[in-house]
Amino acid sequence: MRLVLQLVARLLVVVMLCLAAATVWATIEAYRSVDRATEASAERVSQALQGLYWHELLLHGSRMREHLLPVPEWRTIETMKLISPGVCVRFEPAGAFEKPLCGQDKGLGTTPPAWFASAVQTLLGSHAAVAKPISARATTFGTVSATPDPDAAIRLAWQHILDNIGVALLMAAAIAILASLAIAHTLAPAQSIVAALKRMADGRYRTFLPRFRSMELAMIGQAVGDLGDRLAQAMEERATLTRRLIEIRDDERRTLARELHDEFGQNLTAILAFANAIEATGADAKDGAVAQDARMISKAALTIMACLRGTLNRLRNPLAEELGLEASLINLVDNWRSQHETRPSIQLDLKGDLADIGGTVAATAYRVAQECLTNALRHTTAREILLRIERRSYPENALLIRVEDDGGGDAISIARASGFGLTGIRERLAALGGSLSIARATRGLSVDATIPLAA
Repeated sequence: MRLVLQLVARLLVVVMLCLAAATVWATIEAYRSVDRATEASAERVSQALQGLYWHELLLHGSRMREHLLPVPEWRTIETMKLISPGVCVRFEPAGAFEKPLCGQDKGLGTTPPAWFASAVQTLLGSHAAVAKPISARATTFGTVSATPDPDAAIRLAWQHILDNIGVALLMAAAIAILASLAIAHTLAPAQSIVAALKRMADGRYRTFLPRFRSMELAMIGQAVGDLGDRLAQAMEERATLTRRLIEIRDDERRTLARELHDEFGQNLTAILAFANAIEATGADAKDGAVAQDARMISKAALTIMACLRGTLNRLRNPLAEELGLEASLINLVDNWRSQHETRPSIQLDLKGDLADIGGTVAATAYRVAQECLTNALRHTTAREILLRIERRSYPENALLIRVEDDGGGDAISIARASGFGLTGIRERLAALGGSLSIARATRGLSVDATIPLAA
């Protein structure tokens, strides 16, 4: 999962937890507000009744203090206004058949779900009644007792939740959206860093990254840039070293070719001359056994000379440096066809203008084609081999070499092989900034090499 989505998901979890906590707090606060309303109702009614008693005492001032006055008429509309909705008030001592005076609870919230009512009563408990004494001239005339209606209290808590949950949800959604946008904006530079790393993986090590406002991302961007510079420098040094090693190896190949030609070639020529002389002498002397042995020596010498000639052709400078890439490839294919008349069929496909390709690029392309053809002819049972050389212009500006055969084979094991042939062409391609890939073809293997022409 993307980092932005993870952070947004965690933010939503935090917002939901906060919303749940706010809902619980609002429920408790609404439920407990009934207790405050009950106490306030009891206080207001007791103050009102106490005022009525004082009024009666002032009107009947001749009465003895110890004589209680009759209960004044208190069940009036004015008293009803003092009682909060959902609260019932009773005067003690109560008169005969006297009912509590209750505040209007019609429209006081909606009926809550059964689970809510059960949970509130279980967790928060029931409400306590509130009693307030009524005193005048140091005499207590009675007590005002206020009792909340449990059902009204639960309805009030549920209505309070309904009134505030919409606003809370809107606030939570706004916080989540704004915070998500802020997180996405803050982490947007990470995409540039990932893109730079992908370019480095493709071989474009030196990459530009803008300056980031975040200190942490700026440090990461700086580290990525420094890493790219070091990798580019290391690859340049490696390419330089590889080119130098190839030059040394080519010098050694030329020296070895010269020594083989001078030493082995002369000795084989001498052996062949001696064998011919012995054969002639044996024929004159009518010694058939000696002549037969001399002919065998001549045949072996000719075979060795043919092998030596092929080895010298491989050791000497490729014809691409002398004839050009196109002519050298045609000559290479013709030589293979002449040496392998029965199998397989070799097709040469040239695309693009190859006339101006020379130097190291041409030599490397020739070596790659030569090595791939050699492997296909020696190590497979291919019947058809396709050698394709294609020059691609902008934006690739590269030379593509493909050798495809129908001889089967395991592409993975061959790609992991550490033979001198594949290792050598990999080194040559790496020195020019190219690449080599081995993949499964329709009926065999396909070897693809790419050489940048700007190298």
